[in-house]
Amino acid sequence: MSLYSFKWDERLQIRLPVLALDWNGYTTAEQLAIIEQWELIRGNIPEQIMAFERIIRVKQELLGEEECFEASCILNEEIAEYASRINDLHIWYRIDQQIDTRRHL
Repeated sequence: MSLYSFKWDERLQIRLPVLALDWNGYTTAEQLAIIEQWELIRGNIPEQIMAFERIIRVKQELLGEEECFEASCILNEEIAEYASRINDLHIWYRIDQQIDTRRHL
C-alpha cells in the first residue's frame, strides 16, 4: 500500500494529494517525489481556473437575459459554486512544499 497518492477531484477537475503520514513522516526522497508530482499538477491549476471563469461568464450572460426568477436563482447558485471552486483552486495553487496542510486519510 502506498503512503501517498493523488486522487481525482471531480469538483475541482484536478488530482489532489492524499497523504497517509504527516509530512515529516516521509523520507526526503518520498517528499521530493510528492513535490515533483504536485508541481506538475499545480502547473495546470491556472488553466482550470480560466476554464471555470469562462463558464461563469456564460452563466452571467444568461443571467442578464433571464426573466424567470427561479431560473435566475439557479444560475446564481451555479455561478457561486464555480466561484467557490476557483477560490479552492487558488488555495491549492498556493500549496507547494506544505502539502501536508491538506492531509487526507
